[in-house]
Amino acid sequence: MPQILKTPSPEFGLAERVHHRLFDALYSRSLVYNTCWEDPAVDRIALRLRPDDTLLVITSAGCNVLDYALAGPSRIHAVDANPRQTALLELKLAGIRRLEHSDFFALFGRGQHPEYQQIYRDALRDELSPFARAYWDRHIGWFRCGGRRDGFYYRSLSGRVARAVMAYVDLRPKLRGAAEALFEADGLERQRELYDTRVAPLLWTAALEWALGRQFTLSLLGVPGPQHEEVKRQHPGGVAGFVRDAVDYVFRWLPASTNYFWSVYLRGGYTPDCCPEYLRPANFAALKGGLVDRIEPHTATVTEFLNREAGPISRFVLLDHMDWMSSFFPAALIEEWMAILRRASPDARIIFRSAHANPAYLARLELPTEAGKRRLDELLRFDTVLAAELQRLDRVHTYAGFHIADVAA
Repeated sequence: MPQILKTPSPEFGLAERVHHRLFDALYSRSLVYNTCWEDPAVDRIALRLRPDDTLLVITSAGCNVLDYALAGPSRIHAVDANPRQTALLELKLAGIRRLEHSDFFALFGRGQHPEYQQIYRDALRDELSPFARAYWDRHIGWFRCGGRRDGFYYRSLSGRVARAVMAYVDLRPKLRGAAEALFEADGLERQRELYDTRVAPLLWTAALEWALGRQFTLSLLGVPGPQHEEVKRQHPGGVAGFVRDAVDYVFRWLPASTNYFWSVYLRGGYTPDCCPEYLRPANFAALKGGLVDRIEPHTATVTEFLNREAGPISRFVLLDHMDWMSSFFPAALIEEWMAILRRASPDARIIFRSAHANPAYLARLELPTEAGKRRLDELLRFDTVLAAELQRLDRVHTYAGFHIADVAA
């Protein structure tokens, strides 16, 4: 998830600057993500979380922050440069502390609650920071009950794109019926048959592929111009071809019945059997019982947080924001990596994602050390075998690269 800096490198041309301004305008005024699009199940395997771990996690929608908390680490610092993403996490933390599971699941599972205004006013509002309180005073109506295309999961920038895609699906009743059957399929063989014969032929039209190739659409999904260009360079079908290959893989090789990442936008919400772990009753109770108090939200860039807070960090979850920074702000990315390595404990592990299976900046960036400048890939040890194995299991599958790195001794 990109962290916005204001002045890109002067070497970029007009088109790149226009894309940057568009992305900045959308990102700096909006909640971008209403749910996380990184699979925490593979993250947990990669992180090997321990009771004494302290994590730095880029917040996004906060779902994965709550998932990691269920593993019982000592402290999780949830860091995001967009205060609206922090506000969403704060609302979830308040809900865990103040609500029963049924009300919490109605809000963040189904995305709709008939008494959302009263619940917000009586139980949640006073738990929020001033910014979060002002934000949800304006937007708590996102949780109102309405029609098929109402509710929280069709709000935010990414939710609006999902709403538009679902409107497109609704115009094709055969496609909607086939897609719904896909998530109810009994076994992978039946699921693959449904996808190949009933879903894919109706889904992948020229109109959809055209929309997926537009930078405006990708900006609404939180994908900046540099990532768009990176995908175009490495995939012969461009962004639309990459997305199609990702979707083909997900629905041909991974069980759809538990794939809450893709089902939430078709259904408009989660179900009790297909939802993030923090929404399950037992896990909700564990969070309410004390694990939620180990989470500390921060509105800051990664560098700002690391420079102002003391103490070692043993686990870092950095998502994909370095793709964007490496293109527009390489000096700031060097500064960030210096802060990461300065604060990392001797056994620290770092995971991040990329639009490229082997991002060039790992070999291109040079960091000053006591022994002189060294390339970033020389300062880290990568577990490429485990990363490749977990990449195959990833239920989202929209990143070309999943990277697991330990700090080199």
